[in-house]
Amino acid sequence: MKFTIHISILFFLLTSSLVSAQVKFEAKVSKKKLGVNERLRIDFEMNKDGDNFVPPSFENFTVVGGPNTSVSNTWVNGERSYTKTYSYFLAPNKRGNFTIKQATIEIEGEIYKTFPVTINVTAAVDRPNGPPDASDVASENIHLVAEVSKTNPYLNEGFTVVYKLYVSPETGVSNWREKDNPRYNDFWSQNIEIKGLNIQKGLYKGEEYRYVVLRKTVLYPQKTGKLKLEPLVLDITVEVPSGRADIFGRQIMTKVPKTVTAGSRTIDVRPLPEEGKPSDFKGAVGDFQFSVTTSKTELNATESLQAKIEVSGKGNLKLFELPKLTTPSSLEVYEPEHNENVNTNLSGMRGRISDTYTIVPQYRGKYPIPSIAFSYFDLNTESYKRITSDEIVIDVLEGPMASNTNGNSTVSNTKQNVVPNTNTFAFIKTSSNWSSIKSEPFFKSTTFWTLLLVPFLLIPLAIVIRKNKDKRDADVQGNRIRKADRLARKYLSEAKKNLGQKETFYESLERALHNYLKAKLNIETSDFNKEKIESLLTARNVESSIVSDFISILESCELARYTPITQVTMQNDYDKAAKTISIIDKQLR
Repeated sequence: MKFTIHISILFFLLTSSLVSAQVKFEAKVSKKKLGVNERLRIDFEMNKDGDNFVPPSFENFTVVGGPNTSVSNTWVNGERSYTKTYSYFLAPNKRGNFTIKQATIEIEGEIYKTFPVTINVTAAVDRPNGPPDASDVASENIHLVAEVSKTNPYLNEGFTVVYKLYVSPETGVSNWREKDNPRYNDFWSQNIEIKGLNIQKGLYKGEEYRYVVLRKTVLYPQKTGKLKLEPLVLDITVEVPSGRADIFGRQIMTKVPKTVTAGSRTIDVRPLPEEGKPSDFKGAVGDFQFSVTTSKTELNATESLQAKIEVSGKGNLKLFELPKLTTPSSLEVYEPEHNENVNTNLSGMRGRISDTYTIVPQYRGKYPIPSIAFSYFDLNTESYKRITSDEIVIDVLEGPMASNTNGNSTVSNTKQNVVPNTNTFAFIKTSSNWSSIKSEPFFKSTTFWTLLLVPFLLIPLAIVIRKNKDKRDADVQGNRIRKADRLARKYLSEAKKNLGQKETFYESLERALHNYLKAKLNIETSDFNKEKIESLLTARNVESSIVSDFISILESCELARYTPITQVTMQNDYDKAAKTISIIDKQLR
């Protein structure tokens, strides 16, 4: 008996120890001593899945990443091993010894807690003490670089900034977003579209890396001196090796949030040289060609031609003005139409810009368009160049002769007296009375067919109108009611006009009331008395108070002939009559 009891107690203790050994929940830190400028990783690891995980408050630390959750299932000799981990990345706020308190979780209905962990935070260090954590590995293997094509350009000389993200072969990037975009103050800028992120291989500080080009920007400085390029800042998720492998032997990666920046760059912009600068220089910098052309050189007066001033080539095409066209005063010149056909790529702007003028000569003669000069700063030779167009002569063959024209134009030998006229442009017609040379016959014309078909289209409308008229004429009772209504409105309107004239007003008002009742109750004048009116209105479901108002108005019309009435009383009686008629009309059934 004693032997049996001892065996039972032993079995119970073994079972309890096994059950308690089955559940593990503990806190693991990457290091217990670190500098104030370092980061700490803490993992809350359990061997069974649980619910209601509550992390500690992390006092004296700032959570810079997490929680990241990872789950591992492994099989060794037929036995399953399960691990679930909640990971946090912490940055200490100050130096000292700090305790990370307990975390709790519920597993199979039981609450489990981790042991507190004490961390010693020292002064800032150059290198971490002990093996690097995942955040350190990410920092050493991820680099954002801004490659500038030229750091000392001339004013208005284009250069490019290419942003590349370098990633070592041992790490990876699963997500990224731009946290802060650079604002290019004091620069004209344009981003170059990137179609897809292509992974390429390259060297970073002599070591092999993979990289992607995230952004390409073309910049043209608009002022001289030292100008700062703001950095591009990215928030990325870095995948670093955890040192563990899955059941297939593959490396398990840990995701670490990271903020990377390309760093600010300083551009030293040189001013354009003053030596040799032409007086007509407008700020063009690059390599250009210049031309002035006209659509025609011979035409008649009041006809038009186009003169185009065009600059083509490579440089800051959108950032300077074209030279202006000068013409004799006898040529009417309109405001130019500006056109741009410019493409921007990593080599800068390339294309052509032009101003097209419309010119209308007024008189016969020859008119020269003087030569036009265009100056620009050539980056290849670092000197100014000036291109001058040829003179163009416009020959106006036919038109009125001017008494005095400019240039080499022909002058009439026949002198005419000048007739003063306030209308300077009297010779220009603003309207015309043209008529067609070929007359169109009326037969089979649009008007002919329209007049022919309109009578046939009106036949259905006439039939509908006639049916409605016949139906209305057959309704004797309805016609009589409508006629009485018209008379009531007529007399009531007459009563309103006669306000202030006692006898005329009340006669018109009484006639309006009589005609309204004749129309609505279908009674004759001979049958018209107050008792019958009252009985008929009551029988038609009119309220007794409204009937009393109507009878009182009739009585007022009778008494008004023998008693003095004021203007106010007449207005009140009119308003009361209009209101009573409206209410009776709504209540009659």
